[in-house]
Amino acid sequence: MTDAQETAADTTLRTTGGGPPDDVDSAPIPLLEPREGIPPVVADAAALERVVAAFAAGTGPVAVDAERASGYRYGQRAYLVQLRRAGAGTALIDPVGCPDLSSLGAAVSGAEWVLHAATQDLPCLREIGMTPATLFDTELAGRLAGFARVGLGAMVENVLGYALEKGHSAVDWSTRPLPEPWLRYAALDVELLVDLRDALEAELDRQGKLEWARQEFAAIAAAPPAPPRKDPWRRTSGMHKVRRRRQMAVVRELWTVRDHLARRRDVSPGKVLGDAAIVEAALALPTDVRALGALSGFGRVNRKQLEQWQAAIDRARAVPEAELPQPGQPLTGPPPPRAWAEKDPAAAARLSAARAAVSELAERLTMPQENLLTPDTVRRLCWEPPRTVTPEAVAELLAAHGARPWQIEQTTPVLVKALATAG
Repeated sequence: MTDAQETAADTTLRTTGGGPPDDVDSAPIPLLEPREGIPPVVADAAALERVVAAFAAGTGPVAVDAERASGYRYGQRAYLVQLRRAGAGTALIDPVGCPDLSSLGAAVSGAEWVLHAATQDLPCLREIGMTPATLFDTELAGRLAGFARVGLGAMVENVLGYALEKGHSAVDWSTRPLPEPWLRYAALDVELLVDLRDALEAELDRQGKLEWARQEFAAIAAAPPAPPRKDPWRRTSGMHKVRRRRQMAVVRELWTVRDHLARRRDVSPGKVLGDAAIVEAALALPTDVRALGALSGFGRVNRKQLEQWQAAIDRARAVPEAELPQPGQPLTGPPPPRAWAEKDPAAAARLSAARAAVSELAERLTMPQENLLTPDTVRRLCWEPPRTVTPEAVAELLAAHGARPWQIEQTTPVLVKALATAG
């Protein structure tokens, strides 16, 4: 970034207070190069040690980002980690060459980490030893502040007046060596992240929402790793077409074999066999490789692979009736809302009133409804409300379902009124 660009950025931050630039018709300034150039990729212990020392000596928040190879490789591991801090500059780190970044995580453990859509990057960062104690999520801050578009490019443009090139977001980051345009893109992703954080903090403070955001950020930082999904095969795209339990067994078996092969080859499961092919085979229940090969999803599969998939289908066909999967997933909460009118009309009335109340309040507060209070929390409250609907009882239930103090404070009055009105 040139000196003129830095001055323009400072002016934008000063004059807008974190909102869109004053001259909304002016074209955003293209951000083409990192201000210190593209840093070398850190891929060995000696280089990592120098980065650790530099970031430990830096000051202020640390901008952090990670690039994965979704759609290309198995799992969600990080293939590049980008950081920036005042006094340390920008670092690009290769987690393949440096798989343990716990020393770096420890070096910046006392600093606030600035991430965009933190919940997407934290799992892969945690795998390599990097976990923040405190953080600021610029995407979530944008949601709470009422921005309609909260992608990083849109936020940088609307808040700071710069245009980020986002053409490399979906590339295969497991590629080695990484092309220079990709590295430039990666470095620019953290170039203005702290500036964006400062502007959004000012805007949230102006709106009286800064403490709300702090509570949300603290909840993200303190959240434990998500547990493994139960019956992940049920999330196969097109699963709604599969009605019979025997067909469900075929989906389960094909999904399991595919997952094993994808893990072994380190490729995306979709590159081994598409979801559409799995569902097609489950619906058709082919009895031999000839019939299987005639299905559109298997037309280009070689004989050996066809035999492998057919063997999986045959195993599913042989599963005893008592061991076939049951339709749907075991419920851990209220039934689907579409069934409420029949199962419990009073609960359905409560839910309708509560949803309308939360929606209206979210609109007044200029934020998405799901950030004000999660739909699941609203459903649980309406399915099993307190025996006596009082502000104290509703607040206690909301807290038990994980609502933060600011959410409880804002929504309790409208929910009490909605529940009382619905009877």
